Formats: sequence, structure tokens, C-alpha cells
Amino acid sequence: MTDTTLKVEGMSCQHCVMRVKKAVDALKGIQSSDVQIGTVKVKFDEKAVAKADIEKAITNAGYKVASGS
Repeated sequence: MTDTTLKVEGMSCQHCVMRVKKAVDALKGIQSSDVQIGTVKVKFDEKAVAKADIEKAITNAGYKVASGS
């Protein structure tokens, strides 16, 4: 399992948190996620999902992953 923390721009309310959490949790290989306004902490199986896939899911949900995350 791998842990990563991503900084996410554009989140401003609980609705944003739930939208990002739903998008991340829908990916296969996600063991757990903790989503707060501006931050996503994820524990995932690298054999099932890549960090880039998690970032894409966040982007597709309408938010921007800060560079250097």
C-alpha cells in the first residue's frame, strides 16, 4: 500500500469534499481516503491504481491538483 497527500485547488465547501471523495473512492485499488477542503489523503494499492489515475479522477470531478503534490 502507498500513502499520498494531494493539494487540491477549487474546493470551498462540504459539497466539494463529498464530490472529490466519491470520485476517488470509485477507483479500484483505493483502500481509504480522507478528503478535507484543499487536501486529499489516500492509501492505495499501486498494482491496481496509479497516482496519476487519482489525480485524473479529481480533475474530472472539477477540481485542480496543485503541482508538486
